[in-house]
Amino acid sequence: MANIAVTVNDEHVIRVIPVRLTLSDFLRQDLMLTGTHVGCEQGDCGACTVHVDGRATRSCLMLAVQATGCSVQTIESVAGLQLHPLQQAFITHRAFQCGFCTPGIIMTLLEQYQHPPTPALGEDAIRHVLAGHLCRCTGYQQMREAISDVFSALHWPAS
Repeated sequence: MANIAVTVNDEHVIRVIPVRLTLSDFLRQDLMLTGTHVGCEQGDCGACTVHVDGRATRSCLMLAVQATGCSVQTIESVAGLQLHPLQQAFITHRAFQCGFCTPGIIMTLLEQYQHPPTPALGEDAIRHVLAGHLCRCTGYQQMREAISDVFSALHWPAS
């Protein structure tokens, strides 16, 4: 057993947990933040993506004790009183079906949204970002359109 002190969605959390507990299981089982999905448990599908100190991170590959002293943001913290523009674009474009992969994709895109890339997030870059996520329901076309709309609305120069 080990102590963990972490800030999750702007709330300080202190727990005693098993040393081998993954961050994804800690979020889901201990904190009941079930928006972080667990798919492959090997970091390949991207469903478990959260932000750790502002960086998109596969939470199934990280032990919870490694997050001690860190700030973790999950999909539950993204929407305030209204949906984030990325979330709204996914709805507008019907860019999801079952929705299992969507939280992880949104969390990955959120890093790009908060820290604009140079060059801007164009079609090739969008494909590259989505390549780190597995969606079995869609052909990704609606996702690419939604993402393109959001990033072009920010008036970044096209790449």
